[in-house]
Amino acid sequence: MNYGIIVAAGKSERMGGGVDKAFLNLGTRPVLAYSLMAFERCEEIDGIVLVVRSDRVLAARAMVQTYGISKCRDVVAGGALRQLSVANGLALLSDDVKIVSVPDGARPCVTPELIAETIRSAKRHGSGVAAAKITDTVKYVENGVTVTKTVDRSKLWAVQTPQSFKREWLTEAFALVRKRRLTVTDEASAVELLGKEVRLVPAPMPNVKITAPGDLELAASLLKV
Repeated sequence: MNYGIIVAAGKSERMGGGVDKAFLNLGTRPVLAYSLMAFERCEEIDGIVLVVRSDRVLAARAMVQTYGISKCRDVVAGGALRQLSVANGLALLSDDVKIVSVPDGARPCVTPELIAETIRSAKRHGSGVAAAKITDTVKYVENGVTVTKTVDRSKLWAVQTPQSFKREWLTEAFALVRKRRLTVTDEASAVELLGKEVRLVPAPMPNVKITAPGDLELAASLLKV
């Protein structure tokens, strides 16, 4: 089986004012509802575990019911770090789950097609991570705002989500992260520590992440809501 662990337990610090961005309205639905509905519609997904802030568990369960997310098997509280939230979701999966796909709940433009592509890559290669090639010129700055050097953008990709992996790879990777007392910002970084090959899956459409107030307007324009 293939499961999604939808992570929406962040502090939303850049939104300001203690706002939980996953529950902000985007058109007629909360931001988080778009990810849930995309995973619900994806034929490659057999089940979903939703990870939210501890004070949002009841609200998240109500959202699951409101939008008819029949594949959602559980809603659980996350941890202080993303890696702890994903680990909480992993702990609920049975041994017959072979592929795990982890998206940000704050990426409302994710599509069932992109989810499926990352899962198919994970089945073939062990990993499939949504990403987009960087087209802007990139400058490296050692200190302040003075350019140190220009980076070759032809070799650079901006990594997004969903990030799909063999379940045992993720389990082993997070065990290593715990053992070394490291902090990682995404699942791919954890898997890289194992020396495993991380394969990128080009995201054909804008896959914006809601991090600041202006991102809501951009996502609304892209989604036409």
